[in-house]
Amino acid sequence: MKILLTGIDGYIGTVLGQELLKAGHDVVGLDTGFYSDPWLYDLPDFKKTQVLKKDIRKTTKEDLIGFDAVVHLAELCNDPLGQNDPEVTYQINHLGTKKLASLAKETGIKKFIYFSSCSVYGASDNIADEKSPTNPLTAYAKSKVLNELFLQDIADDNFSPIIFRNATVYGASPRLRFDLVVNNLAGLAFTTKEIKMDSDGTPWRPLVHVLDVCQAVLIALDTPRKKIHNQIINVGDTSSNYQIKDIAEIIKKTFPDCSVSLNKDSVDKRNYRVNFNKIRTVLPGFSCKYDVAKSAKELLDIFTKINLSFEDFQSRNFTRLKQIRFLRDTNQIDSKFFWR
Repeated sequence: MKILLTGIDGYIGTVLGQELLKAGHDVVGLDTGFYSDPWLYDLPDFKKTQVLKKDIRKTTKEDLIGFDAVVHLAELCNDPLGQNDPEVTYQINHLGTKKLASLAKETGIKKFIYFSSCSVYGASDNIADEKSPTNPLTAYAKSKVLNELFLQDIADDNFSPIIFRNATVYGASPRLRFDLVVNNLAGLAFTTKEIKMDSDGTPWRPLVHVLDVCQAVLIALDTPRKKIHNQIINVGDTSSNYQIKDIAEIIKKTFPDCSVSLNKDSVDKRNYRVNFNKIRTVLPGFSCKYDVAKSAKELLDIFTKINLSFEDFQSRNFTRLKQIRFLRDTNQIDSKFFWR
């Protein structure tokens, strides 16, 4: 299958591109290049692919000719970055995705896998499933909800969107993100020997390893249309709902001589648990292979091998908001995040 993978040079995209190639797919990337340069460690047998360096807001019908499926990752990728400029977030994450999906449909592409997020559930005391009401608290999450509604509205007999509401992703990637909770706490543990937390650690988060997300994509590409057409699917495992303080304790047990401190005066309002039963029914054979304890060992091995420094951990290279601010402050991108 010939696949257009948008956001191929990002945290998930770097890993997903390799997994698609291993499965025998023909992969072409599309990426504007905000995060293309940093590279934390080498992947064995890494294979380069053709990449169209392009903003999704500037995609054309010609860019999409000849593809069987689109896997769409290329948006501003987390809550802090989205809140940095809500209007630009709307333009890229909603209007850009709307344009890409419309062109894909016009071009005759059959499958469109969209990466939404469990953050659409916002704050809730209940365990949310795909039928639960959404409660987006940020510009990032609000754009995800708008995109879900748009994709479901344009679905028809010839265009099948599949919407993945991913749990918070963690795990190793050469283009690692240290602004994701597990990766961040592991980085703190290795470079400072102290997991110093910004909150009281009580909020819940659903988590999923990057390779388990890749597994879901691979299965979805091979699953018959009638089974997944126009479906919203939470991606993760119900057993992988963690309180932040429990994540910290798991990492503490893995990283030598590490301590944990909480900030009991600060509470993170984003608090939600998610039910992931549906994915086992809709995607045959899907089962998460990783948990936080296993990934903590994976990250420790990598950090030890490369001797991760505090400077690298703190640098803009592996934190999305810092990188975008750097590109703006150095006039490499304009106020709407287009390259100058």
